[in-house]
Amino acid sequence: MDEYTPKERLARALRGEKVDRMPAISVTQTGTVEQMEACGSFWPEANEDANKMATLAEAGHTVIGFEAVRVPFDITAEAEFFGCDIKEGTKQQQPSVVGHVVKSIEDIDKLKGYDLSKGRIGVVCDAIKILADKYGNDLPIMGSMIGPFSLAQHLNGDDWFMAIMTDEDFGFALMELTTEFNIDYAKKMVENGADTMVIIDPTASAMLIGDEFYQKFVVPSHKKIVDAMRDMNVATVLHICGDTTPSLTLMESSGVDSISIDQSVDVTNALSKADHAVLIGNLDPVSVLWKMDPDGVKEASKKVLDDGIRIIAPGCGIVSNTPNANLQAMVEMAKDHKY
Repeated sequence: MDEYTPKERLARALRGEKVDRMPAISVTQTGTVEQMEACGSFWPEANEDANKMATLAEAGHTVIGFEAVRVPFDITAEAEFFGCDIKEGTKQQQPSVVGHVVKSIEDIDKLKGYDLSKGRIGVVCDAIKILADKYGNDLPIMGSMIGPFSLAQHLNGDDWFMAIMTDEDFGFALMELTTEFNIDYAKKMVENGADTMVIIDPTASAMLIGDEFYQKFVVPSHKKIVDAMRDMNVATVLHICGDTTPSLTLMESSGVDSISIDQSVDVTNALSKADHAVLIGNLDPVSVLWKMDPDGVKEASKKVLDDGIRIIAPGCGIVSNTPNANLQAMVEMAKDHKY
């Protein structure tokens, strides 16, 4: 079998094509304190400055050994872009959304006509350009964004879960805005050099809203994003938190290339549910990657590999205090795994 560059290997693996060995990646956030100390770029500044963001993303490759570089590190830039109040992060903690801006269709109308060069959205795109200029010939450049359903929840607050059930006109209007934004944002990341797109949609869970509302509000939006990326020859990864096993068929109906599964998902069961999408995951970022020693990580990784996962990776965002040695142990297991 041919030996591929990391860029070729990941592109093929995400689409279920034959590769020489497993890619060593994380599709969820990669920043850790030890990496910050190694490269000199720290949160929260690395969330706000394109050069610092690129430097910390690069550490995932140069320090840990991930065969891809990925930005950003949090899922609040999109809500901040639209005017939501944000609690600033720290060296160890990511920022969070604490205030919302949409209560009515009139509020939605006010958010149209946005400029993607502004705020942290522009910073992320600039960081992608920096990384692509340096690594784009050989390494995958992964862009990531919060998905349209979870962005709608950030904009509307917890009222969102009731709104989709009691006011469909409002629900569809907000999803139209967030989906259009996601497509525009993803296209700009690709234009700046991203070749893989990760959609992090944590609250878009059929376990939370039921199959009916997932089918009605989530699938069409995800499909529009996936179709836009496919037109640009960009592979897509979808991550939704929690045990998504019962809804994997619904999730892959959007046409997404790959699905990142949470640590609460049983891999063997999940593989029996997913007919087309490549499954990525699902090492526990807390009890395994943070809490264990490297030998424990290797043992846990072997179990996930033996269960048949196609691409081993963290089951959710990496905890900032995770030791480099533990992430390196996961990478080592991935690189040693032949299909």
